[in-house]
Amino acid sequence: MGLLTRYLMRTILASTALVLLVLLALAILFEFIGQLDDVQAGFGIPQALMYAALRLPQLAFEMLPIAALIGSLLGLGGLATSSELVVMRSAGVSIARLAGMVALSGVVLLVLAVMVGEFIGPPLDFFARNMRDEARFDQEGVDFGNPAWIKDGPVVLHLERVNSEFEFGGVYLFRFNEDNTLRSIARAENSGIDDNDQWILENFRETRFEDDGVQVVSAELMVESFGVDSDLLGITLVKPISLSARGLISYIRYLQSNGLASERYEMELWSRIATTTTVVLMPVLALAFVFGSLRSSGAGSRLMIGVLIGLGYYLASEMLSSSGQVFNLNPAIVTWIPSLALLLVTLFALSRVR
Repeated sequence: MGLLTRYLMRTILASTALVLLVLLALAILFEFIGQLDDVQAGFGIPQALMYAALRLPQLAFEMLPIAALIGSLLGLGGLATSSELVVMRSAGVSIARLAGMVALSGVVLLVLAVMVGEFIGPPLDFFARNMRDEARFDQEGVDFGNPAWIKDGPVVLHLERVNSEFEFGGVYLFRFNEDNTLRSIARAENSGIDDNDQWILENFRETRFEDDGVQVVSAELMVESFGVDSDLLGITLVKPISLSARGLISYIRYLQSNGLASERYEMELWSRIATTTTVVLMPVLALAFVFGSLRSSGAGSRLMIGVLIGLGYYLASEMLSSSGQVFNLNPAIVTWIPSLALLLVTLFALSRVR
């Protein structure tokens, strides 16, 4: 059994790797073509090609479930065509045992997906997007960054620019009382975060509203401590797709603790968990189809079936994720519907195998 398991795993993993390479070759071509319209300033053809290459790990993570399904269909289909699966069944290997063997391939792919999606893809994707934006808009004498609003309990900050160097330019601070009445308004001409996560405010001026009047306080340099540190603020620079699961969880906690909307990030987190877990199911689903209606089909038919199922799964996941945000549906339920549908199809198809 150990020998058969290794043989099946080697077949599935090799086919999946080949399919993934083909998909990535197409992906880098489309990514490169998509950036040609934005070529300007310091963002030229070499930078566009580098951007596409840096996004490959994140694209590989997103396409791995589809690649696992198509690769499993092709690999197991080849074994079925050469009657190797029939010989295994004749030797007394049950369908349940075969399903467990091929599921181990899914577990290996799951570990690979977690490593790429957590530690490799997100930082490279953020670096690629940041490199592109800086190359396109960087001009001498102009500070790069985008304005942002940040809430930290009773304090709301408006930053003139937010960049990866944690130099924010001018900043407005609005402090509120417990009854949400305005307590003070402050302005600093320049601001930033030091190595100890302290906020350094230069040319600080604050107007405080008190019961007996208005008090104005000013200082050339003011040091403040907020709950928003450099790590959390760095997350605000990143799109949800470029965040790791740890970053998503951290930012969701921040949003919820400050009474801010977190549905978009919760949807991304649960969608990522559901999609990654589905990788384990894809080889088993392929086994069910190979023993069923695709037993005598050619590689072209198996490829078409794999593409259609994978495309349907991707479209359903994206549609439900977007609908969940629009209609405020529970992310933990909505994002798992496509995976549960695949599980039911797999169980039904396996039950019909004789």
